[in-house]
Amino acid sequence: MLFPKKVKYRKWQTGRKDMASAKPDTRGTTLAYGSFGIKVTAAGRIRSNQLEAARKAMSRHLTKTGKAWTRIFPDRPYTAKPAEVGMGKGKGDPQGFCMEVRPGRVIFEVDGMDEATAREALRKAGTKLPLKTRIISRA
Repeated sequence: MLFPKKVKYRKWQTGRKDMASAKPDTRGTTLAYGSFGIKVTAAGRIRSNQLEAARKAMSRHLTKTGKAWTRIFPDRPYTAKPAEVGMGKGKGDPQGFCMEVRPGRVIFEVDGMDEATAREALRKAGTKLPLKTRIISRA
């Protein structure tokens, strides 16, 4: 799983609750490395384990023929309190890392295989993610 070597702050503030009204992303919205990619169409957070599950599903389908790139990195810590713990008594312990994505961000790119294989690999990766995605290509 992806996580930073070192972070400046152990716990971040939660941030905006209403990510549905988030403006579209301006960076990382076009294909930079591969011929096909998967783009997020809704705002939300992607955890590092979800990103890893999507990457594994995609790379298994690509086998050795294709090359894949991950265009995002989870560097935002998220916290959780243990089960059956009452309200109060401070913030929970850090559980892992995630990344906030806004609509339009490219998450994965692939190259080096035919269109049908690439689309199927990216479709499988998209099913592992908690957000709506669509497959894009260089046109």
